[in-house]
Amino acid sequence: MTFLNENDKQLLLQKGINEKQIVTQVNQFKKGFPYIQLEAPATPEHGILVLDNAKLNELIDFFEENKADYSILKFVPASGAASRMFKHLFEFVEEYKNKPIPENFIDKNAAFGTAAYFFAHLNDFAFYDDLNKIFLQQGTSIEQKTAKGELVEIVEKLLNEDGLNYGNQPKALLKFHHYADGNRYALEEHLVEAAVYSTDKENISSVHFTISPEHRKRFDEVIRKVRKKYEDKFGVKLNIHFSEQKPSTDTIAVDMENKPFRNTDNSLLFRPGGHGALIENLNDLDEEIIFIKNIDNIVPDVLREETYRYKKAIGGLLLDLQQKTFEYLDLLDTGNLDQAELEEIMIFAEKRLMINISNAYEGYSDIEKVDYLFEKLNRPIRICGMVRNEGEPGGGPYWVRNAEGVLSLQIVESSQMDLKNPEQTKHVKNATHFNPVDLVCGTYDFRGKKFHLPDFVDPETGFISEKSKDGKSLKALELPGLWNGAMADWITVFVETPIITFNPVKTVNDLLRPQHQAR
Repeated sequence: MTFLNENDKQLLLQKGINEKQIVTQVNQFKKGFPYIQLEAPATPEHGILVLDNAKLNELIDFFEENKADYSILKFVPASGAASRMFKHLFEFVEEYKNKPIPENFIDKNAAFGTAAYFFAHLNDFAFYDDLNKIFLQQGTSIEQKTAKGELVEIVEKLLNEDGLNYGNQPKALLKFHHYADGNRYALEEHLVEAAVYSTDKENISSVHFTISPEHRKRFDEVIRKVRKKYEDKFGVKLNIHFSEQKPSTDTIAVDMENKPFRNTDNSLLFRPGGHGALIENLNDLDEEIIFIKNIDNIVPDVLREETYRYKKAIGGLLLDLQQKTFEYLDLLDTGNLDQAELEEIMIFAEKRLMINISNAYEGYSDIEKVDYLFEKLNRPIRICGMVRNEGEPGGGPYWVRNAEGVLSLQIVESSQMDLKNPEQTKHVKNATHFNPVDLVCGTYDFRGKKFHLPDFVDPETGFISEKSKDGKSLKALELPGLWNGAMADWITVFVETPIITFNPVKTVNDLLRPQHQAR
């Protein structure tokens, strides 16, 4: 490539990126990504399984009875910075740093997302005691600072390095919930969950966090501090490990004319490829059954029982479907099936695995039907919890037709939709559920061999955004999202789960919601 100099080539070598990747990415900027072609929303009538109480209990029992036969892991993307949680507090400091704060600024009736509401409920946050301790060491307190109207200093001690440094920490390392025996970091709540549903027959509870390298030391410190507490509490051995996004998944940035963007020192600018890059981290794990949940989607112990029940139920459904799928794959692998067996497998694929069977299938010869069904069934499986739409933003479950004309169930983000197309917006308006990122995955094939997960990514489902660097505009490329295009060619089954399974913390004030304040 003519635009690459020797320094560029050395940088590519260090990152583990080959020149072909760069050509592909630059060309992707030039041609852009097509919108996802929505065919219909997935609904309880068409694509989302709704469990009655009897079936729910049956699946929970199946999971409990069979989980000892598998290695199980909880996978938590935890590298995201918490800085966006504090946007309104950063703005508050900027506005009032050098001017007096209005009288009666603190207002319990203020809008939920405001700094005024934050201060009115400050002592309800699980991090309040840690923050107050900093002021007590200085011979004062939050209460005294508040009385003097020194609210900017309170926020600065919360966010900056000379205080709790929450503005520069990942969400995993923020105190989320109150407990009598010590308030918990978000990370701790995932250790508790792992002890309940990702414990193997050796009583080992495995959990994997993806983190940023700059936070590794702090993660290690917190784990050393809390590990024994939960091992003793639950009678388990915690197997905790971390990984970082691979440099080889970074993507090149380009200028507004689609030429590689260069830094002031003339080096190429690379950016992290987004959470879709974590398919590589997932691919490196050896466990057979992997639960995936976002770092901020947790509740305190008193509200957790229902979330456990549904987590075990989707785990039980995966084990059930995977066992049956493997039996059929063993049969298909022999190539010796009669018409009744082919019909049985086809119905299972269509009704239980939600696989759309091509109209051309009926015209296939028996051997072609065997090959077709084998290819459709021999893929990673994911069960995805879906929550009834109550106005929350985010991606949702849809029937999607890809460039080859294949219809399948997919999780689609609004940024992937052509919202100017009336036909497409009709499907969005008719959607009933959204994606809370609540997955359980089977990543081994029927022969006991790990699937190579990057083989099942749809490269046409990335995303281009506009950013800036050193005052210059640029375009950034995000890889297909982890639960979107990165799993596009997996077998996908959607299950309705209750709203209690979705409790994200997008702003710091979300920690004041009842589901995070329950004690």
